[in-house]
Amino acid sequence: MTRSSAAKSSSRDTGAGNPLTPHRRMFLASAGGAFIAALLPGRSARAAGHAAAALAFSGEAVIVAGDRIRAVDLSTGEPAQLTTPTRPIYALANHPERPERLIAALEGGGIARSEDCGRSWRSAGTGLPDAQVTALTIAATAPSTDYAAVAGDGLWRSEDDGETWTFVMDRPWIDEAERDVSTLASVNLASGMGGIWLYAGTDHGLTRVPDCFCRWQDVVAGDAMDALVAGAAPPPEAPLPADEPVLVLVSAHAAPERLYAALASGLWASADGGVIWARRSDLRATALAVDPGDPGHIVAATDTELQQSRDGGASWATLAAL
Repeated sequence: MTRSSAAKSSSRDTGAGNPLTPHRRMFLASAGGAFIAALLPGRSARAAGHAAAALAFSGEAVIVAGDRIRAVDLSTGEPAQLTTPTRPIYALANHPERPERLIAALEGGGIARSEDCGRSWRSAGTGLPDAQVTALTIAATAPSTDYAAVAGDGLWRSEDDGETWTFVMDRPWIDEAERDVSTLASVNLASGMGGIWLYAGTDHGLTRVPDCFCRWQDVVAGDAMDALVAGAAPPPEAPLPADEPVLVLVSAHAAPERLYAALASGLWASADGGVIWARRSDLRATALAVDPGDPGHIVAATDTELQQSRDGGASWATLAAL
């Protein structure tokens, strides 16, 4: 799909699109991306100098990234210092099939990648705009395919481990405006279009797009259309609170229908791909990661501590101080 054709088909199904020309889009991304990123919800939690802007499981440790990067042992809480890239890390992603490979969005813009679990880094990201990458995820079914959300711009895809990037989708159009994406999750649930879903958290709630990038869509039950056609009652829904930004969103690799979201009101969980949500605790997390082998095992960062839960977020124990 070309950049221009992607822009024409990017409207969310609940509102008309407002695509910008590629020239104007690149200008906004380069000139205003850093400013826009500064206004994103939860920005203070990801500012330079913050102890934990992002988390990722890696074997028996969790990678904690922010102003510095370290691996924290999940049994003892002991940290092992790793090599910090040239600037603080804003977002981080890896894949269970290649846990040693990390891709990081750097504070102020740019991408770095590591092939040895954070012991060394090198620059990547050819083709990306010179703007803040606000969210990263790796395709659940394709460990070499990465996705990045760029402030003031849209979604970009790399199919060569983050080396080169192409534009695939405008930002979601919600409540009469394009919204920056603050968190991304590749969710291995069939989209009905031959692929799977990318879920995105914004300051105006949750949305998703198939990985064919036809349009942004609301999260609804899989049988909602069948009920509509049959004239039956619609399936039950319990969405996230409409007035709260989605700060962090993660999908459980071993049970992709299990999603966790961090909001100002606490940790929320869904067991059906985001149709019905329930608040699990009042923990205010700045970053989340789910054990790829155990969907109930979560690690969360707060402003002061690293905490872990082994019951899907209902109860928490301190793992380490931050």
